[in-house]
Amino acid sequence: MSLEQKIMADLKEAMKAKDEATLRGLRAIKAAIILAKTETGAGGEVNEEGEVKLLQKLVKQRRDSVDIFQQQNRTDLAEKELQEIAVIEKFLPAQLSEADLKAAIAAIIAETGASSPADMGKVMGVATKQLAGKTDGKAISAAVKELLSK
Repeated sequence: MSLEQKIMADLKEAMKAKDEATLRGLRAIKAAIILAKTETGAGGEVNEEGEVKLLQKLVKQRRDSVDIFQQQNRTDLAEKELQEIAVIEKFLPAQLSEADLKAAIAAIIAETGASSPADMGKVMGVATKQLAGKTDGKAISAAVKELLSK
């Protein structure tokens, strides 16, 4: 069952249950899928890798919004965004724990022969390819900085 089919089935259930938070999150995913499918060169399809990137983008947008809303003391709006993040994350693959991420980054550092913060670009290139879909770029970047600065 494709992501779009799962979203449509869950959307029907959320409508029946009158669950507004879930509806908002599912509608955002559905809209993003439709936009991705109609982009030039997409051919009317989104592959599994594209779906994961799309979901990660939606989560990142909402996290950025949460930060802004919290700075402006708009906890009501921040709460709505957090609810949508929870809905969207259900469709993402399991994310790496901090310990697993650091272990994977340490292996990549050893593999690339990086030894100082100046080698961060080399490590980031390999890490983002290997860890795509398993964690976000900010977490990868923070772990790489921490391990290279030791």
